[in-house]
Amino acid sequence: MTTGVNVANIAALVGDPGRANMLAALLGGQTLTATDLARIAGVTASTASGHLGKLTDGGLLALTSRGRHRLFRLASLDVARMLESIMVVAAEPAPRRRATPHIDPALREARTCYDHLAGCLGVALADSLVASGAVVLTTEAGEVTESGRMLLRSFGIAVDAPQRTRRVYCRPCLDWSERRPHLAGVLGTAILDRSLKLGWITGAKEGRAVKVTEAGRHGFSETFGVSC
Repeated sequence: MTTGVNVANIAALVGDPGRANMLAALLGGQTLTATDLARIAGVTASTASGHLGKLTDGGLLALTSRGRHRLFRLASLDVARMLESIMVVAAEPAPRRRATPHIDPALREARTCYDHLAGCLGVALADSLVASGAVVLTTEAGEVTESGRMLLRSFGIAVDAPQRTRRVYCRPCLDWSERRPHLAGVLGTAILDRSLKLGWITGAKEGRAVKVTEAGRHGFSETFGVSC
C-alpha cells in the first residue's frame, strides 16, 4: 500500500503539464533558474515557484544557490531514467489514433539523455559498436569486447582505468524518439564527454539538442563508421 501511495504521489508531480515541461527541460543534465523554467513551462513566476517547491520537496529536483540565483537540476540519474521511460510510453500513438507525435527535428537528430548521447546520433553509435563487435548488448546490460577496448582507447577513452563508481559501465537505454537503444552508463557518459572535448558536437544554447560539427561529421565517420 505504501508503494502504491508513493507511486501515485510521484505520478501526480509529473502529471501536471507545467511541471512535466520543467522536468523535461532539465533532462540534459544542466541547471536552470526559476525564471528560465517559468518561461519554458509558460507560467508566471509565482506559479513556477509553487511547482518548483513541490518538485524539490518530492525529491525530483535538487536546488543549489549561486550568489542571488537559485539553480535547479534533476535530483538523480534515477529521476532522469524515470522521465525517459515515461517519454518512451508517451511517444507511443494511442491504439485508435495513428498520428505520430511531433518530435523536434533537432532533438531527433542528436541530443543529450541526461549524461549520454541520444537521438539518431546516439542510436547510430550504438548500432555501429554492436555491428563491429566492439560492444555486446543485451536487453539489460552491455559489455565492451577486447576489440572494443582498442577502439575506445584510440578514441581517447581509458577503458581499463579503475572505475570509482557503482554505476553500470555499459547498458542500453531505449531511445524515446527512435524506439531503439542508445548507450548509457559510464561508457555513454565517456563518449559524450570525449565528443564534446574533441569539438565533434556542441551544445545548443537552450534545451537538450546538440549539433554535430564538421569535425564531428568526419570524426564519427572515420572512427565509428557513422554518418551524421
